[in-house]
Amino acid sequence: MRENLKKIEKFINSELTSKIIKSEINNDELLIQTNKEDLIDVIHFLKTNNECKFRQLIDIAGVDYPNEEKRFCLIYLFLSHEKNLRIKVKINFETHDQISSLTKVFPSANWMEREVFDMYGINFKSHPDLRRILTDYNFKGHPLRKDFPLTGFNEVRYSEKDKKVIYEKVKLEQNYRDFDFSSPWDGTKYLKEINKNEKQDDKKN
Repeated sequence: MRENLKKIEKFINSELTSKIIKSEINNDELLIQTNKEDLIDVIHFLKTNNECKFRQLIDIAGVDYPNEEKRFCLIYLFLSHEKNLRIKVKINFETHDQISSLTKVFPSANWMEREVFDMYGINFKSHPDLRRILTDYNFKGHPLRKDFPLTGFNEVRYSEKDKKVIYEKVKLEQNYRDFDFSSPWDGTKYLKEINKNEKQDDKKN
């Protein structure tokens, strides 16, 4: 399999010389990196060229690197049934960049891109129906961004008074919470105090 991957890697680099930033083979999968401007051309080539035949889009994965200049990364995973090979196509881009939708090349990318939009807020240019798919339409923020708070921004509950679902800002009041970080082997503080008082009472009796 590795020999076949090396052949495909060499072929792709020779045919798409100006569009490939780098390529590498890892865990029996070929990874190629390209620019967002060349993404559609590269993927169209991988699908239609007879030496490649990567005709199944498996998934689109997003990654958030908040400290990087090009904050976001998208990785497209493809499978060639004829060649029995897998390939990943990777792009890096900045926060407000728009990425060309893959739906005209792979119609199955529709819901995958909607999921990436919902979770990361990444916009896909020329997508036929770019709206949330996992969270509800009134949801605030994008949950898989590293700067998204673990509690979220809003909480949802049913109001008996209004007889409808309402959205409220998250309130985490912890004024009366007391955390005991002592070792579980030693027992908690209040148990120690109880035992101490019981021993003193026994001595008095």
